[in-house]
Amino acid sequence: MDVTDWLLDADPAIRWQVMRDLTDEPAEAVATERARVATEGWGAQLLALQAADGQWGGGTYSPKWISTTYTLLLLRLLGLEPDAPQARAAIDRVREGVTWKRDGDSPFFGGQRETCVNGMVLQLASYFRETGELVDRLLDRVLAEQLDDGGWNCEAPHHSHRSSFNTTILVLEGLLERERSVAPDSAMTAARAHGEEYLLDRRLFRSLSTGAVVTSAWTRFSFPPQWHYDVLRGLEYLRATGRRPDERCADAIDLVRRHRRDDGRWPLQNTHHARTHFQMEDGDGNPSRWNTLRALRVLRWWDGGAGLRSME
Repeated sequence: MDVTDWLLDADPAIRWQVMRDLTDEPAEAVATERARVATEGWGAQLLALQAADGQWGGGTYSPKWISTTYTLLLLRLLGLEPDAPQARAAIDRVREGVTWKRDGDSPFFGGQRETCVNGMVLQLASYFRETGELVDRLLDRVLAEQLDDGGWNCEAPHHSHRSSFNTTILVLEGLLERERSVAPDSAMTAARAHGEEYLLDRRLFRSLSTGAVVTSAWTRFSFPPQWHYDVLRGLEYLRATGRRPDERCADAIDLVRRHRRDDGRWPLQNTHHARTHFQMEDGDGNPSRWNTLRALRVLRWWDGGAGLRSME
């Protein structure tokens, strides 16, 4: 089967993104397909698992990966339309009933102590159009925790003064979502630019001082990525910003190309194991529609911009 046909022979969550990012279908057709995420397939299954108290899995962050935080992150990755009635009802239940028990029952969308978690919550609050003083304070806190090297680290300042790729990507995704879904802001734009330079100066996966690969896990592509960084996630973020490709991504792009199988598909890799609501793919080593979709749209971004010349 042709790779595009194979991608389209899938859940609505994948189909609408293929139609938007790879086959350039009309906006109306994309919107119609996207609307099905709330009523069919994986999206509808996840929405049906929410408890009356607003929680998934009985917790805000644990048990992984079925907690409220990770389920909402997955719904965002599926592309659940934020304004769909099913989404609004689910978010209303979270807002009204879900709190961080270990942080004095503070409201879910106000975040908690860890920068990593707050980056995720900021992304969710932004995507689902949550506004107000509670989220404003969360944003201010995240911005204030940026380190001198441009990134973030949830172990700073007590255990580290150097940034973490894992924390940095979570915060960058949160800031970008805030700017796209709520409103542009010069402070957020400046913080994102500094954070992006942190990633780019390190070629998305290399030590700044030695040039060596920091960890081999980052060279394997997971879905869903959960809180973990990897090269494809970094490239997906940069693509989503709308910026032109930067030549410092060339090593990362080469890695993406090398992971492509002879049949034109990319495999699922390095699954972050814990209990899940259900399986969306066939396991590590097998062809992955999610990774194939993500890799193809990253390569389309790269090949359509200045980055193409750095590979020739």
